[in-house]
This record gives sequence, C-alpha cells and structure tokens, in this order.
Amino acid sequence: MAVSIFDLFKIGIGPSSSHTVGPMRAAHLFTQYLHNHDLATKTHHVVSELYGSLSHTGRGHGTDKAIILGLSGEQPDTVDPDNIPTILETVKNTQQIINQDLNLVFKDKDHLKFHKRKKLPLHTNGMQFTAYDKAGNELAQKAYYSVGGGFVLSHNHMQEQHIMEDNSAVPHHFESGDQLIEICNQKNLTIAEVMYANEETWRSRSEIDQQLDTIWQAMEQCMQRGFITQGTLPGGLNLPRRASKLYRELNKKTAKDLADPLTVLDWVSVYALAVSEENAAGGRVVTAPTNGAAGIIPAVIYYYLNFVTDSNQQGIRDFLLTAAAVGILYKTKASISGAEVGCQGEVGVASSMAAAGLAAACGLTMDEVENAAEIAMEHNLGLTCDPIGGLVQIPCIERNAMGSIKAISAFRMADRNEGSHYVSLDKVIKTMKATGDDMKDSYKETSRGGLAVNIIEC
Repeated sequence: MAVSIFDLFKIGIGPSSSHTVGPMRAAHLFTQYLHNHDLATKTHHVVSELYGSLSHTGRGHGTDKAIILGLSGEQPDTVDPDNIPTILETVKNTQQIINQDLNLVFKDKDHLKFHKRKKLPLHTNGMQFTAYDKAGNELAQKAYYSVGGGFVLSHNHMQEQHIMEDNSAVPHHFESGDQLIEICNQKNLTIAEVMYANEETWRSRSEIDQQLDTIWQAMEQCMQRGFITQGTLPGGLNLPRRASKLYRELNKKTAKDLADPLTVLDWVSVYALAVSEENAAGGRVVTAPTNGAAGIIPAVIYYYLNFVTDSNQQGIRDFLLTAAAVGILYKTKASISGAEVGCQGEVGVASSMAAAGLAAACGLTMDEVENAAEIAMEHNLGLTCDPIGGLVQIPCIERNAMGSIKAISAFRMADRNEGSHYVSLDKVIKTMKATGDDMKDSYKETSRGGLAVNIIEC
C-alpha cells in the first residue's frame, strides 16, 4: 500500500472533505461506471441514498449539492466555485441533470434520500447510487464510502481493506513513526528526504516541487481571499466573517501595539480564520488533511514565513512533505474522519501534522519532529465533532485557530525538550483511535450531541 502526499493534500472545495468532496467524487465515479458499461443512454434517473453521518449533517455540509455536481460531471479539483450556484439553479428549474450522453430526470424529494436511522455496514459515511431506466427497472447499483480527507472507497475495496488502489513499492516503506525515524537514522535522511524518495516512485523531483508549490499557492490564495471577503456565511446561522476585520485591525497596529508579544497569536488566528471561513463558504481550499481542519497547516506555514528567520520556499516544501508523512501514519493506522473518531481525527491530526512540519522547516532533529507531532495530538485527544446545525462553522472555524496555536506551542516544547519524551507518536496514534472507537456516535459529526444540541437556535 502506498499513499502519496498528493493523495493527502488535494485541491477541492468547501465545506467538508468527507461530506462534500468525497460524495462529489463518488457521484462522479458512478456516472463514469454508467458511461463505461454502456448504461448512460439507458438511464432515466438515479436515486442517491445517504446514510449515517452523511444523512445527519449532509444538508449543512452541502452533501446534497455535491451529489448533484458529481452527477453533472463536475469534480472537486476542477469545478469553478463561482459557477456552482448557476449549475444548481439550472438543475432545480429544469429538473434535469445533463452529463454528456447521460440525461437524468432529477427531483430532489424523489431522487435524493437521507436515511437518518440507517447505516451501511462498513463506515458511517456511506452512500448508494442506483440507476433506473424509464420503466423503473434497475440497471446498476454501487455503494461507496467517504472515509475522510476526500478519500472514496467502493464497497468492495472497503471489504478488502484497501486504503488506496496504488500498491507501488516505494524505496522507504514505513508503517509507524518508529520505523520512519529508524529509516532516517540508518540512511542519514530527513523525513522530507524520505518522502521525496518515495514520491519519486511516481514523478520526478522537479514535478514534486512544482506540485508542492501549487498546493501552497492554493492555500495562500484561499487565505488572501479570506483576508478581504466580508459578509455573512451561508447556512442559516447568520455567522459574520471575522477574518477581514481582524486583518485590517492588525495591519493598523502601531509600534507600541506590536510591543505585545502575544500579537503573533492574533496573526496566527487570522490566518486560520481566513481559510476556515472560505471553506465554510464553499470556496476553493486544500484538504489538509480534511476541509474541517483546512486552516491549520496554511496558518502555521504563514507563521513560519512571517515570524521565523531565514524561512524560504524549500522550507515550505519540507514542511508539507514532513506533515504528509505524519498524516499518512494517522490515515493508515487510525483515521482522519470526524465521523469515525471525532474532531481529534481532523483538527487534532492537522495540528499534529503542522507541528511536525514546522519543526522540520526549522531544522529540528527527527526525534524533535516526532515529539512535536506527538505533543500536538496528545492535547487534542478526545476532541469531539459536534457542529451546530451540521455546518462547518461553530466550533470548527475557531477550532482551526486554536489548533494552529497548539501546533506552534508543541513545536516550541519539542525544541526545548531536545527530542527527549516519554510518549511516542505511535502510542498517541493508537490512543487516538481507541478513544475514537469509545466515543459515542452523537459526538462524531452527527450534530446529535455537545454544542450541536445545547445551543438554542433562534
């Protein structure tokens, strides 16, 4: 099993990797199946059924819209967010979805079903698509699972426990943090160099750097949009954007104001808020490793660029490569799905990845990098996923700011520890998974517990 950094970091749209990006990809995969099996011209309509967490918070996370976009032939990394309202309005008015020679009748109440009391057997983020001809005869049926971070697996792949379809042999295979550190020590390599070598299984060094730069450019562009965009976030909570106002206020600070050493935390917060608000509004974001936690890694990279001496472009690449190595461990040994393990699998993992990335970019030892990743997760254990109204807004947006600050604090602690620590990254990953398994479903992206039920909606 091989996971690329570019499987983990994907350019897509908000607000959710598991509830928006994944379902859009799944719906698109189903249309490809129909095209490839000569069923497109015979198909009159498709019934899309959502289960588990997708059914509970799907409307708030834009799952219904994502399904329509996917059936229309759109994909998360290429769809223009500005065109989405027009596409959806056209489908609503015409009650048709047209995708090449696939011409579907589509009526929301008949063809998009939310089964809130049911789950598919292999994962809480399950969905099923069934194609019918004009006479109502079933032509094809496929089940998919959105397992976090935009990853989508078919029912058969889930049964076979295949995380990825690519089984390429990489030169430095690792399945644990201990193995990764051992490889680094034996080969005299950094984690980033290990990841470079593995990525060269699929592409050249120059192509890797180009794609890493593209990922960072998308993150930065998202942040810059968040700095200038004002207004109210969609979804019904009427939550005002705050990043733009805070950004303007920080830029007006005088030298006397900047004497407050904690002003840097305000800057880190505004970096994270800007990205998270763009995500909540359905804008173009990078899944890092999920959309609900998409603001943390960009915020910490911007901290590195603006507040760390001698920061540079290669440092950003090393940051992303190292963060990805840590993210792969969580993905393969535990989970990055809020619906599976709570927000510790989203904000917690992103904070852990960012702490490791920052430590690597700043030249810390491999033991210190591993320690930074461990500290950040250790203090996110048990973090619940309880979005109000099923929206990726409260507490998600502020939680990105807090996760960013925790990542920086973890990096600084690891730097002072000089690599000496009692709890290993592997142990904390194992603990995170066990904690997620023990967590009640009501605290795992269902909006049936925590803040989601204790806040009175007006």
